[in-house]
Amino acid sequence: METRDAGRSPLWLPTVWGATRLVLLLFVLKVLAFPGPDVTSDVSVIYRGWSDVLRTGTFPLTDVTWQYPPAAALAILSPGLLPFLEYATAFFVLACATDAAVLALLWRAGRGTGRSPRGAWVWVVGVPLLGPTVYARYDVMVTAVAVAALLAAGRHPRVAGALAALGALLKVWPALVLVGMRGWRPWIAAAVSGAGLAVLFAVSMPGAFAFLTFQRERGVEVESVGSLVFHVARHFGWEGGVLLNYGSMEFLGPHVDTVGTVSLGLSAVGFGWLLLWRLRASRPAAPRFAAHTAADAAFVAVLLFTVTSRVISPQYLVWLVGLGAVCRCFRASRMRLPVALALAATPLTALEFPLLFADVVASTPLGITLLAVRNGLLVAATLLGARALWRGPAHHGPAARTEPVEHPDRTTAPADTPAALREPLRHHGRRAPAAQASRVRRYSRQRAVKSSGVVPRTSRRASSTAPARLSWAPTER
Repeated sequence: METRDAGRSPLWLPTVWGATRLVLLLFVLKVLAFPGPDVTSDVSVIYRGWSDVLRTGTFPLTDVTWQYPPAAALAILSPGLLPFLEYATAFFVLACATDAAVLALLWRAGRGTGRSPRGAWVWVVGVPLLGPTVYARYDVMVTAVAVAALLAAGRHPRVAGALAALGALLKVWPALVLVGMRGWRPWIAAAVSGAGLAVLFAVSMPGAFAFLTFQRERGVEVESVGSLVFHVARHFGWEGGVLLNYGSMEFLGPHVDTVGTVSLGLSAVGFGWLLLWRLRASRPAAPRFAAHTAADAAFVAVLLFTVTSRVISPQYLVWLVGLGAVCRCFRASRMRLPVALALAATPLTALEFPLLFADVVASTPLGITLLAVRNGLLVAATLLGARALWRGPAHHGPAARTEPVEHPDRTTAPADTPAALREPLRHHGRRAPAAQASRVRRYSRQRAVKSSGVVPRTSRRASSTAPARLSWAPTER
């Protein structure tokens, strides 16, 4: 069934993508009216205003809504690439083009042995479920960089590290894609690239890191997991309220600082858990990382960041859709259910913003219920994803390491065969160690005795990569 689906997907993918993205463009260009508040004002008013300031060679130092790393200036200035279009129109067109580029990456990544076209389908279906908000923010561009970094991790770790650094300087969270990348090369590349870009921005444009102060002073946004405490408390006499603060609707009043501190503490616990997983998975005795480990770990890391954050903006779901799509490009990924839960939360996010945002801000029973279900799905996805990652291929118990291992020609090595002799001649495109190759050559010479009626006692079909130290005996004919 999956083979037939893979064969048909190239025909259906562009068709469904084109139809859904045309509708999104019609919404953001206001050819069609989307219910609820206008979500495009961020581009036509805020982004455009920032662009005017950035063109003068400085960051918007007096605007507390500027809460992004310095490379975000590249996304804000990107409509200048299409000078023949009005700023907002050019931004929407570039967002759509980036969307298409992500689809191309996922479609290519879903081809081959052990891969699946379902990753591309997750992107095609998940993005339009967020409504026009997805094209009215620059998060789709950030997600494209993170997706490219994960897909490059297997063959080009240094490129993956550099892309992760660029993503982190666009919106911080892409740094989390490094968590599950194998070895230190992507980390070193990310550190060098990130430091170089940061110094370049700091020297060339004043106020490159003023966003850190603005982020520190934020409250508890009305859509976050922690905000549910105050949504319910308002019905029991809580004296606080909801105000526009630092560019978003946030709770302000008694005990808000406490909930914000708890959220930051939970984020620290989540990062500590990720560090423990990384150390445990990197032990010499542990099996090597699987091809899908980097994507699975990145998806879980961003989920942890999302559910423990003081803010959950609708565009956060774009991140999860993109990383979940990369996970589903691998048939062996353990994130099938968590990705499905994140996808289920996506249309609920479009309902709570912008469709029913007034109910959320007013803490009506409908708004509270909608928010509780959406956040509950994300929390469930986080817990299930963390459990699956902990039990994933990056760590197995001793019993699992004693199971027979298949060689490339489908013969099976005995369970007591030394681990060094179980490795195939080539692993992920690298040559086998010289000592192992020497043993294989000796064994190949010994195979010449087959012409005189001598074969291994353990099997009549000897593998060209089987251990050389086997006992031999004449064949009974």
